[in-house]
Amino acid sequence: MTAEALDPLIHAPARLRIVATLAALPEGDALSFTRLQDMLELTPGNLITHLRKLEDAGYLTSKKTGNGTASRTSIGLTGRGRAALEAYTATLRGLLGGL
Repeated sequence: MTAEALDPLIHAPARLRIVATLAALPEGDALSFTRLQDMLELTPGNLITHLRKLEDAGYLTSKKTGNGTASRTSIGLTGRGRAALEAYTATLRGLLGGL
């Protein structure tokens, strides 16, 4: 097992924190954008950039409800995202097991 086997999309520290935070939720649950931002202490622009990359890969879903100031965006981890995190974790454990 090599470091190249680590998913580069998840390996970025902010994206790893996003995926790990969402994976701690029961399957099918989601967090609001604001709550996720507060938990991770990321700026809105930084969080949006990372979420977009993860969503483009099919790791996340986002759902916007309401309009204007009453709008709310919920972010959830997909089955594909959970599987990617599990594979990433297994690869990392394999790499660290040789230490």
